[in-house]
Amino acid sequence: MSEPLAAFIASTPLLEEAWRVCSIANTSFPGSYLVQQIGSVAYVAFSGTQMSAGSDQNCRNLVALDAEDGGLFAPLYRHSEAEEPIKVHHGMLKLFFSMIPSLQIQIAALMGKVKSIVITGHCIGGTTASLSALWLLCHLLSMSISPPMSVLCITFGSPLLGNEAFHRSILRQRWGGNFCHVVSKHDLMPRLLFAEIVNHIPRIQSLLQFWHCCMASPHLFVEGLSSQLSSDVKDTLFRCVSKDLELIAQAEDPSESLFWPFGSYIFCCQEGSICVENVASVIKMMYLMLATGSPSHSVEDHLRYGDYVAKVSKQLLKARNFNEEGMIPDSSYEAGIVLALQSSDLTAKEPVAVKAKECLQMAHHSDKPNLTAAYLAVKLSKIVPFRAEIEWYKACCDEADDQMGYYDSFKLRGASRREARVNMNRHRLAQFWDSVIHMLDNNKLPHDFDRRAKWVYASQSYKLLVEPLDIADYYRNGKHIEQGHYIEHGRQRRYEIFDKWWRERSDIEEENKRSKLASLTQDSCFWAKVEKAREWLDNVRSERDVMKRHQLWQKMDMFEAYARNLIENKEVSKDVLAKNSSFSRWMEEWKEMKSQGLQIPQLFPDFVDGEVVP
Repeated sequence: MSEPLAAFIASTPLLEEAWRVCSIANTSFPGSYLVQQIGSVAYVAFSGTQMSAGSDQNCRNLVALDAEDGGLFAPLYRHSEAEEPIKVHHGMLKLFFSMIPSLQIQIAALMGKVKSIVITGHCIGGTTASLSALWLLCHLLSMSISPPMSVLCITFGSPLLGNEAFHRSILRQRWGGNFCHVVSKHDLMPRLLFAEIVNHIPRIQSLLQFWHCCMASPHLFVEGLSSQLSSDVKDTLFRCVSKDLELIAQAEDPSESLFWPFGSYIFCCQEGSICVENVASVIKMMYLMLATGSPSHSVEDHLRYGDYVAKVSKQLLKARNFNEEGMIPDSSYEAGIVLALQSSDLTAKEPVAVKAKECLQMAHHSDKPNLTAAYLAVKLSKIVPFRAEIEWYKACCDEADDQMGYYDSFKLRGASRREARVNMNRHRLAQFWDSVIHMLDNNKLPHDFDRRAKWVYASQSYKLLVEPLDIADYYRNGKHIEQGHYIEHGRQRRYEIFDKWWRERSDIEEENKRSKLASLTQDSCFWAKVEKAREWLDNVRSERDVMKRHQLWQKMDMFEAYARNLIENKEVSKDVLAKNSSFSRWMEEWKEMKSQGLQIPQLFPDFVDGEVVP
């Protein structure tokens, strides 16, 4: 809950300007959109009158975004195999595709001329505005424009658009703050897709015609419900939406809903407005406000955004006297709750007011993932000594007289106290990072956690330092004989996840050429590749099949080229080049094999001018 945020937005001309261009688009540009530049700000307003979005037989049909968009939203495709694909409403997506060619031209013309773009729309125009803003954010990200152009999407009475994965993908990109959805107190349209109206409205002869009526135009929506449909059918529709919305609002987990809200929601009424961001709180507030209305209210409210926007600024900035309510808040937090309840006009309606207060309190605590991340940062600092001991151990190994290096010293370790402590610290660090992954999998951390530089670099540093020890332990205990080689059969999931974090980090910069060897080998699986190469070398000596021997020889050639490239770029640590390291010993044996003339003869003779060269 953020009443101050709602007050800030209302104190700017953004809402009024956005609604003004929306009104022009609705009346003068049906089926299209309006582009208007005011100073350094460009407004793109999509008309609420669109006939193509309702063509889908299933009102609530979702389609996978990456299967339809041709790469327009590529930065969003970060979901794991275990996560549900990103899906959006099929009809809305088709409507967006019908407009994207001309929109791309219009946006290109604005580049360099404006500093900000506000994309807005009323009713179904709001869903097109949301997809357009999302496309523009993806486009700007791929172009790496500097300074970046700011993008804000403001919708009025817009239907829902996508599923939970869609919501999470927007959060991961930190784009939630780019979307502001204005919803009037009793407007049925933003709540319509919460209801399974296919099963609940059998008395309407043609559901497809009803959907066209609802989604084609806000004016047709009002007229359709007011005149074309009987009062009992309107009552049935209102009850069905209210009932299904109540079930979702009362569920402990909002994943019960097929559609998920995203971005910030400003709920407005005659008394003012409040801003809510947490998904569960948005859904609960949608239900609680609708529960105080009636079918006639839900019809009228869809067209009253102009009145609300004009009044909301004055009402939010009006000083409120708590004493008039007969109550003095004990803290600024309680004062914020009271102000929000007054803004939602729910203070005098029991027991709705009690539920509304609980909803706002839950919204206040919705930042718990960020608090968890903050506590996790403290825990990260507490495991620094474990990491430091391993770093000290590596430094000792690198300087040891036996010249085996970090990897081989741990692999051949005895029962010394030093190696035992290193092994114990290895397990402690693994437990910490596994707990991080577990919390992330269970949505206990912010959705953009894997993009925060602190954790991306901390996980990469941990991986480069400790994974060589995991590889050494794997081969020392002969697990490669039982299970297969480390990379394919022994590598822990956390390392694969950290690889992904590192590849997808947002601050990738062109690295300068190193002037000295790296402190840690930049390929954390390097030693596992060395172990494979050692096996190939043993196998080539005993292999009698010429074809297989040739394949083994090619693999060793490729590994040697790969290793030399790492060394030339100084992306290996000094332990790799230690005289008695596994890699150095392999290189010596490999050179000796080639020098002894044991190279495999070519499988096919050379041809010159059509003749075989003897």
